[in-house]
Amino acid sequence: MGPDLNNIVSSLQRSGTLINSLIAALTIGGQQLFSSFTFRCPCQVGKNFYYGSAFLVIPALILLVAGYALRSQTWTMSSEYCCSCAGPRRRIGLLERRLACLRLLSITGRALVAPLTWLAATLMTGTYYECAASEFVSVDHYPVFDNISGSKREEILAGFPCCQSATSDLIPVRDEVALLHRYQSQMLGWILVTLATIAALVSYSLVRCCSPLTSLQHCYWTNHLCNERELFEQAAEQHSRLLIMQRIKKLFGFIPGNEDVRHIRIPSCQDWKDISTPSLLCMGEDLQGHYSFLGDQVDEANEESKSGGIELKP
Repeated sequence: MGPDLNNIVSSLQRSGTLINSLIAALTIGGQQLFSSFTFRCPCQVGKNFYYGSAFLVIPALILLVAGYALRSQTWTMSSEYCCSCAGPRRRIGLLERRLACLRLLSITGRALVAPLTWLAATLMTGTYYECAASEFVSVDHYPVFDNISGSKREEILAGFPCCQSATSDLIPVRDEVALLHRYQSQMLGWILVTLATIAALVSYSLVRCCSPLTSLQHCYWTNHLCNERELFEQAAEQHSRLLIMQRIKKLFGFIPGNEDVRHIRIPSCQDWKDISTPSLLCMGEDLQGHYSFLGDQVDEANEESKSGGIELKP
């Protein structure tokens, strides 16, 4: 049972279902807390619509931007295909362009999970919609409003979401308007859920149909990207750590944790000047880039390594 459960969890994580479900659950919980402790409809003419619409739309836009910004694939693609500061661009083939489009669609689909969940949850609740639409309901068919002026009518309608004190003949109207707004809001919520589900199904089908990869190739490509990222981060961390340790030893004469300080040296003023300005250059026709905050120490290390490469050992 244990291995089977682990396999199921691993499969869900790889497909993104578990992450998307967690994001949706957190969004619904956050929306409930947000509504309980933050939202207070002003119940004033001219303010209800803007206040309710802001709480309905602006958090969804923020979640959408955050969905793009918090995904490393977004910045990877922007660096690979959009950045023009890294020298002459390489030629991108048709297959790579199609794979990049697939990655962009995948990023967009996952970024839309939180904002669509927010919109669906708020529409199902109906609180924001009731506040925003309170001034625009038609009450001409209610006899109680026949002898009430237009400005007074708007004022009364604007106060309905707050359940402000009303005369006995207006209470049934207020309850009917609240039910109407709840009906409209929940219908919009179900329409949004239905459209989002259909769009997700259609887009997923189109992506698979237009993909240049077969099902097995797509599975391999997904695993390849995950393993590439994981192994690259491990190798980059180890490589940079060993390289920096070697250069620190060249600068100070010892490395942290080494009790043998017989060859310790005091950096000169020129040494401090050399390491004051970072050198993060990997441009042009250079075959070996300079990545270091140790300034000219990099050039010295590179000069020493021209014959046989840098020996990375602490």
